[in-house]
Amino acid sequence: MTTDNPIVTVLKNSIGKPFASNPSQYAIWLGGILREVEAGRLTVEYTIRKEMLNGMGTFHGGVIAGILDDLMGTTVVSLGAEKAYTTISLQVDYFYPSKEQDIVTAKTSIVKKGNTLHNVQCELWNLSTNRLLARGTSNLLKIDLDVRYPKG
Repeated sequence: MTTDNPIVTVLKNSIGKPFASNPSQYAIWLGGILREVEAGRLTVEYTIRKEMLNGMGTFHGGVIAGILDDLMGTTVVSLGAEKAYTTISLQVDYFYPSKEQDIVTAKTSIVKKGNTLHNVQCELWNLSTNRLLARGTSNLLKIDLDVRYPKG
């Protein structure tokens, strides 16, 4: 995988900052801080806010799935393709709860890169407790839409 592409450059310029220039309003709402980037790999940190909790006061499973899905899509975009990919399957396993103000870290990687289909994984960790909160895998299919990510 090539690491020298315009999208990786844009992402690297965002390290340590919120995803403010992300075309996804959902990603902006999630408020992740990009920590590490290379083509096909991302590390993003999130602080769990009150509006991310379920009725029991723990990190909502739907928000967790949203983080995993959003980052796995961004991971595919980081490969530098000009055409977009869309999620066609998403599998999430939940292992441990977290609460408001916990800081969690998501790490993605490409499992298998194909011509029209990529398989990606993401793990979400609470590093202060050294606990794996959730792990997701996704298949993303190439579609006939141009990538909307800023390119420099």
